[in-house]
Amino acid sequence: MTQEPYASAKRVFWIVDNGSSHRGQAAIDRLAKRFPNTVMVHTPVHASWLNQVEIYFSAIQRKVLTPNDFTSLDQVEDRLTAFEQRYNATARPFRWKFTQADLEDLLARIERHEQKEPSPQHPPSCDHQPAALSLAA
Repeated sequence: MTQEPYASAKRVFWIVDNGSSHRGQAAIDRLAKRFPNTVMVHTPVHASWLNQVEIYFSAIQRKVLTPNDFTSLDQVEDRLTAFEQRYNATARPFRWKFTQADLEDLLARIERHEQKEPSPQHPPSCDHQPAALSLAA
């Protein structure tokens, strides 16, 4: 945040998950006090798109940064730039195969399954006693 282009930017959006170290107003205030041009944005609690970002960074770690045999930051930048260009040239949009009908079917099966299971308030009746109780009787 102290280096360009961040230091002179009007706003820098700092996107974070809901981890305990950066959750809540105190974290937002702490960041704003240290870097007034930052805006902390929390992802939704169950942010599936964040998982996709993590997968992308995992691919970069495996395919670009390992092994860590760089002799300069320029080499790191060159390799990352080459990966980005190759990735953007070959990437294709993901086509979801899980349809609305699939979702409705899954929810119906879950509902049927839950109806078959006894609820925690009404466990199935059993006619045996734990071993410790049967010995005491």
